[in-house]
Amino acid sequence: MVKETEETRVQQTASMEDYLKAIALLGRKEARATVTNISKLLKVKKPSVTSALAKLSGMGLVVHKRYGSVDLTPDGFKAAQDVYHRHRILCYLLADILKVDPKIAKDDACRMEHALSPSSLERLDQFIRFTRNCPHGTPDCLEGFNYYLKHGSRSKDIMFRCRAAEQSNRESTNGVKARKESRR
Repeated sequence: MVKETEETRVQQTASMEDYLKAIALLGRKEARATVTNISKLLKVKKPSVTSALAKLSGMGLVVHKRYGSVDLTPDGFKAAQDVYHRHRILCYLLADILKVDPKIAKDDACRMEHALSPSSLERLDQFIRFTRNCPHGTPDCLEGFNYYLKHGSRSKDIMFRCRAAEQSNRESTNGVKARKESRR
């Protein structure tokens, strides 16, 4: 008997999350998840799928009818949504913000999604929302990063704008401090 270590437990959890995500995706695309469909999607053998489904069923996350479809329970659906949410955030960060090749970003996100803490995920999500909702278009820092990726150096124009914005912020902050002091 092999003793379970923290590392194998994490791998097992990651594997189970991959199965949940696959079942959810197949349920949306093909309206039906089966052992064969899951096996093809995850590129694993059918006995591995059957074994994983038995574990997930024992955990109350799936309902598997022998030789039939596989359905997520409400808890399984929630867990699958959580994994998919982590995956989407990481894919967006890697491909759209950091400009990693989309195929590599997808593969990396699949590996990273299982190890990310909830607090780190929340912070990444906030950062992405911040950059997407900039009222002035692409934030200068991202525009500067994209320039750097393309040219291998920083854009003097963007550096000038950043310095000007920094100076403006300092002047604004000093003006607020001066008004507060004059009220005293």
